[in-house]
Amino acid sequence: MLASGKAHSSEKRSDMGTTKLTIAMNGVTGRMGYRQHLLRSILPLREEGLTLADGTRVEVEPILVGRRPETLAALAKQHGIARWETDLAAVLADPQVDIYFDAQVTSQRKAALTAAMQAGKHVFTEKPTAETLEEAVELERVRAAAGVTAGVVHDKLYLPGLVKLRRLVEEGFFGRILSLRGEFGYWVFEGDHQPAQRPSWNYRKQDGGGMTIDMFCHWNYVMEGIIGKVEAVTAKAVTHIPTRWDEQGQPYEATADDAAYGIFELRTPQGDPVIAQINSSWAVRVHRDELVEFQIDGTHGSAVAGLFSCVAQQRAHTPKPVWNPDIPTTERFREQWLDVPANADLTNGFRAQWEEFLSDVVTGRPHRYDLLSAARGVQLAENGLKSSAEGRRIEMEALQA
Repeated sequence: MLASGKAHSSEKRSDMGTTKLTIAMNGVTGRMGYRQHLLRSILPLREEGLTLADGTRVEVEPILVGRRPETLAALAKQHGIARWETDLAAVLADPQVDIYFDAQVTSQRKAALTAAMQAGKHVFTEKPTAETLEEAVELERVRAAAGVTAGVVHDKLYLPGLVKLRRLVEEGFFGRILSLRGEFGYWVFEGDHQPAQRPSWNYRKQDGGGMTIDMFCHWNYVMEGIIGKVEAVTAKAVTHIPTRWDEQGQPYEATADDAAYGIFELRTPQGDPVIAQINSSWAVRVHRDELVEFQIDGTHGSAVAGLFSCVAQQRAHTPKPVWNPDIPTTERFREQWLDVPANADLTNGFRAQWEEFLSDVVTGRPHRYDLLSAARGVQLAENGLKSSAEGRRIEMEALQA
């Protein structure tokens, strides 16, 4: 039975063991909203359906929402979607709409999520959920008052490499975890001689851009989901490339940080302290196997995970390098690690979380990656920028809605 918000009843949404959910998808004209959420998640679920553990079959139907009617109409025609809208208020007032999904720019998200929840819609959203911590926490207050289910995209935790890494943690492979190191990013072309791979607003602070705002909310849930909560942060945010060229080929001042270097103090559920270091940069050239990699070191073993692969080295198989600057190193260190198998068929990470969220909506369970989890990501980004500006360590305060 569909757990319902205030706007509609569940009786007309279920029939003969099948629950039908209508999802208003706002922001699918953007790269992430289209490719990961519409194309690789909701459209396959529309075709295949979702069967829950109790045998309930869930069917979904998207409504496309946005500000560009020509693009929406073209997408709807291309994918056989019956309805598209530019009037968000009208969509939220429709009692047949069950879920509101948001992949807009961050500056538009808080107002839209608030309106959706107050209209009784369950919400699933990209992050950051708001531009400020105060707004992010307020969203949870709105959700609690509305009595709806809310979920925030934590896609990286569903990716094969990090699924394997988390499994190693849960199995106690590392012994006592000591540290985590992360490297993320690649060279984003300035836009003068070659087009940039990312939109120009990403590099304008006034438009909500910035590496710290963009990525610290991700790193927060990665660290929380794999090791433990962040207790303090020391960070340095910088703008390495001061001038870039926009989509029209015009130069503009890059006012947002394009790199952020962070040291995070974590605490495991067992109470052990862990030091994490994560470098994030749009001005770095890649010399690693994947665009993001995380290495966990512990007393009993170490592992390195990317988005897809994960390799590990146990203490018993750890070689004993000796520092000698007078002779070339002949050891092939990468060959001394063993691949960690998936041992399961892992679907697209975005689709996997959509399936979990839809199951939670139908059964009335809270989604484990909720709006307070997202608020902690906003808090980490704010504290990271504060640490950079003031040149000091910032402690994380516990959040309450």
